[in-house]
Amino acid sequence: MSVVSFTGKYELESQENFEPFMKAIGLSDEMLKRSKDISRVSEIVQNGDHFKIVTKVGSDVHTNEFTLGKETDIQTYTGQKIKAIITLEGNKLIGKMKEMSSVTELLGDKLISVSCCNWGWLWVS
Repeated sequence: MSVVSFTGKYELESQENFEPFMKAIGLSDEMLKRSKDISRVSEIVQNGDHFKIVTKVGSDVHTNEFTLGKETDIQTYTGQKIKAIITLEGNKLIGKMKEMSSVTELLGDKLISVSCCNWGWLWVS
C-alpha cells in the first residue's frame, strides 16, 4: 500500500455554508465581507508525520505546523489559537478540536475539506 503525500499547492474552487460557519466560529461581519470572495491558496509540505500548511487568504498569510497524533496550537482565520490533534486515516487528515472537527481529504489533485462545529458545517474544495 502506497503512502499518500499531501505535499502540493491547492486553490479554493468552491465552498458551501461559508457565512453561517464563519459567523459561528467568530468571524466579524467586516472580516466576513472582506474574506467572502477573496482567493485562498494553501500550500502543504509533508515530511513524514510532520506537516506545514501555509494558507494565503487575500493578503493575509496563516502558517500552521503539526505532527500527526500530537496536540498542537492551530491558528484560525480569526487569529485565535486553538488546541488540536490531527491524525491521518488513509487519504484523510482528521482534525479534532474542542468545539469543532475537520476532515481534509486528498482526491487526485483536489483537496476537499469539511469542517463542522456545534453550530454548523462548511464544505470547501
